[in-house]
Amino acid sequence: MAEEKHKILIVDDEPQIARVLKTTLSSRGYSTRTAADGDDALQVMKEWSPDLLITDLRMPNMDGLELCRHVRTKSQIPIIVLSVRGEERTKVEALDAGADDYVTKPFSTNELLARVRAALRRVSAAQPPESEVIAIGDFRIDLQAHCVHVRNQEVKLTPKEFDVLAYLARRHGKVVTHRGLLAAVWGDTSTEQPEYLRVVIGHLRKKLEPDEAAPRYIITEPWIGYRFNPGDE
Repeated sequence: MAEEKHKILIVDDEPQIARVLKTTLSSRGYSTRTAADGDDALQVMKEWSPDLLITDLRMPNMDGLELCRHVRTKSQIPIIVLSVRGEERTKVEALDAGADDYVTKPFSTNELLARVRAALRRVSAAQPPESEVIAIGDFRIDLQAHCVHVRNQEVKLTPKEFDVLAYLARRHGKVVTHRGLLAAVWGDTSTEQPEYLRVVIGHLRKKLEPDEAAPRYIITEPWIGYRFNPGDE
């Protein structure tokens, strides 16, 4: 059973799938609602604030990718995308749109529940003390406000970009492995999903680096991972 009555919004235009997901999650103690497409989901969210969003990609009217983009303009809730398509390109598109995780249909109930628990745990664990700020080199990272300044200029980051940067910044100067970073930010079930990191690291470099072609802050350690250099201290 869920330790708290977490609220989960299920968005899928196939009634049978939505019904199965609702039954499965409700039986584990989650409070659930369903929506048939992105437009319907946004209407639900106006009066009901979910802790987690699970959405299909292929839907009429507003699809899952567009829904992710809309939600990300207003909320940092975790988003798990479901799709029958397992190609890496589709996964990257979902991550680009703001999704946190990706589950390919058909999937096992245990896998989905594990992803849900991991996403909700990360949200709970991400609540830092009010005064926690990482001020190092060119960076000032306010963990409570989810605010980042680089060389005294504010930089807007998505929730996952922020999580990756904060994790690297806490370990500045040390090599962080791909698997370690994936497990810390996306959960243990995502350690074999390197496309997650490629997308987010690429976006961070575009937003943070003076010269994206010659990164000075996020350094690639070939075949191992990344090392964060905060700049002059």
